[in-house]
Amino acid sequence: MSGLSDAFRAHVQSGITTLCRAWALERRDGTVLGFTDHDCVLGFDGLEFQPGSGLTARALSQATGLSVDNTEALGVLSDAAVREEDIEAGRFDGAEIRCWLVNWQDVSMRWLQFRGSIGEIRRAGGAFEAELRGLTEALNQPQGRIYQKPCTAVLGDSACRFDLDTPGYAVELPAAGVESNEVFRWAALPGFEPGWFADGRLTVLSGAAQGLWAPVKSDQSTAEERRVTLWEPVRATVAAGDLLRLEAGCDKRMETCRLKFNNLLNFRGFPDIPGEDWVMAVPRQSGANTGGSRR
Repeated sequence: MSGLSDAFRAHVQSGITTLCRAWALERRDGTVLGFTDHDCVLGFDGLEFQPGSGLTARALSQATGLSVDNTEALGVLSDAAVREEDIEAGRFDGAEIRCWLVNWQDVSMRWLQFRGSIGEIRRAGGAFEAELRGLTEALNQPQGRIYQKPCTAVLGDSACRFDLDTPGYAVELPAAGVESNEVFRWAALPGFEPGWFADGRLTVLSGAAQGLWAPVKSDQSTAEERRVTLWEPVRATVAAGDLLRLEAGCDKRMETCRLKFNNLLNFRGFPDIPGEDWVMAVPRQSGANTGGSRR
């Protein structure tokens, strides 16, 4: 039990404790929620931890070294805290969570027991069950660059360095025709050639789906309309009139980086690596052979 203050340790060792749990959950959109299994509101670190949420924790598995700490939290779905539509929309995916043991008689006596993020969430019967993953979970992700022809950067990130607010590369406009939160139609998008937004990104800026986004699969133009189709539907309802942002697409090729974005200096691929056809090359007495004669 490292990190305990002397006052908290003395309280635990007294044998008569007034302890409860408190959770702070911060979603990626900046929304912060506080929960406690105590029957009164607790307040510390500028947050209010609400009782009656039905949120409880299972046993916490902690280990030394680089092992991933993990536990689970159970709770009820409610309009005031965790709503089913927000889970379905992915608003809690990857949310940061902190868990304390708190002396509810003196909240200054507390111990930060767990810090990590939300993993898989399962819901049924008006309740949810969330997997909590420790900070070392991030070390399970691949590190370093990939040796491949296409660019490995994400358009507009710190590796790409392209500014998507450059005029001509993004547009904000209200939704006109919407089909299943997946196909978006407009009478026209003047100033943008057909296919300009393919492999790009559509972000919802207002309405029930505000803050959600999805990658663009295709951008087609006819004499009657401009149609943008997503790879997967936006995970909340998008209504006509909701403000959207369309960003230009990048297919990761060197030619696209040079001609469409004038950003070849930051291209993060290896376009000149040899292909796999050399494996099938054999010595020949006549005709062309890639790489010259092997005799």
